[in-house]
Amino acid sequence: MTFLVNLSFRILAGLPLSWLHRLGGWAGWAIWRCSPSYRRRLEDNLAQATGRRDAALRDAAVAEAGRQALELPFVWLRPQDEVLARIVRVEGQELIARAQAEGASVLLLTAHLGCFEMCAQYCSTHGPITVLFRPPRKTALRPLMEAGRARGAIRVAPADVSGVRRLVKALRSGEMVGMLPDQAPAEGEGVWAPFFGRPAWTMTLAARLSEVKGVKVVMVWTERLPHGAGYVLRLSEPVEPIAGSLEERCAAINREIERLVLACPAQYLWGYNRYKRPSGVPLPPGDAQC
Repeated sequence: MTFLVNLSFRILAGLPLSWLHRLGGWAGWAIWRCSPSYRRRLEDNLAQATGRRDAALRDAAVAEAGRQALELPFVWLRPQDEVLARIVRVEGQELIARAQAEGASVLLLTAHLGCFEMCAQYCSTHGPITVLFRPPRKTALRPLMEAGRARGAIRVAPADVSGVRRLVKALRSGEMVGMLPDQAPAEGEGVWAPFFGRPAWTMTLAARLSEVKGVKVVMVWTERLPHGAGYVLRLSEPVEPIAGSLEERCAAINREIERLVLACPAQYLWGYNRYKRPSGVPLPPGDAQC
């Protein structure tokens, strides 16, 4: 299995990005048609966030989810200089330089939006960055994922106690840390916080890291341009302060993620089961239907 996965990824990595995005659009529709549970979750999550059933937006999201998957071989296996060359514009790049000039470490938060794998690739051009690494369910993908992410100035930290120590150490050393806080953590690693008007089991790690002395939070995401034309990477300061109690910080981070997603809802991974309740986690207060 590992051999076949490696072979498939290397064949796909050799294709032009425009081809990968076209194939990815078809793959997205194939998955949507073959999986009723995925189809229902994507449509329900999208409607929860936007407040409406929009067929055109749903169709775009289905295709973009496939493109997100098929561009991975390109991002992970092509030379890093070649990958970075596909970023045609960067907005807000001065935020990292300003924070570093002030002696601050930078906590970069993104979402499963656009080509999120490109965020760390670009930010690593500004200095060392440590990213949280959660092993994929398919073990055959793990070597590819680790090799694709841990290159250049990028370091990976596993989603366990040792990994958390690495993240804290990096921030205390004035370096950058990157993570995706819009994924459901395990029992004991989250709190219930609103996400698009519904309780979501939300990781506390990002909120805790934002409390490390001298840390500056920066939001980042990468938009996928049509027809394989490349990417636009956007960095911005949080609209509201990430402050207060742990629960308040988690809720504020969720609101920041919402703002990123609504900037380009077609490219968010709506098929992810964001509202799942991990084993052992109690129901959210006042929500017997969760």
